Amino acid sequence: MICGESAENSMQTLDDTDRAILRLLRADGRMSNADLAEAVGLSASACLRRVRLLEHRGIIRGYTALIEEAAPRDLVVVIVQITLDRQTDDHLKRFEEAVRRCAEVRECYLMTGIADYLLRVEARDAADYERIHKEALSRMPGVARIQSSFAIRTVIRGTA
Repeated sequence: MICGESAENSMQTLDDTDRAILRLLRADGRMSNADLAEAVGLSASACLRRVRLLEHRGIIRGYTALIEEAAPRDLVVVIVQITLDRQTDDHLKRFEEAVRRCAEVRECYLMTGIADYLLRVEARDAADYERIHKEALSRMPGVARIQSSFAIRTVIRGTA
């Protein structure tokens, strides 16, 4: 990202070609540069320059592979709302450091509203989630309240 430029401002300066590149890479992060260039109507070198600039500006933060660690029916997904006892920068930082160390937490979002954080936790079953709740979540710094909801089934899940 350019010094002094916020992520929000970075996204506002994207043109239609940049947006097309991002849309295509969201759908297929392994798309070759030649195929990407053809799809957006650029030469391969011009397309590569744009992708590198998007990476440099922090708009493209990285690439990853989505791994199915277990058959979906073998895991229980629990949506967890966490409320902290205080919302100071220090308390938020300490909680976020702790949640990053919890392998069962697959996603974590700082929220507005009643709860401070929303987590997606994967467990083998209800007993395994009880262990995660007791040994990890309730021991995280600053946790005042935990509200858990078990997902019945996944309706949609994707990267785009």
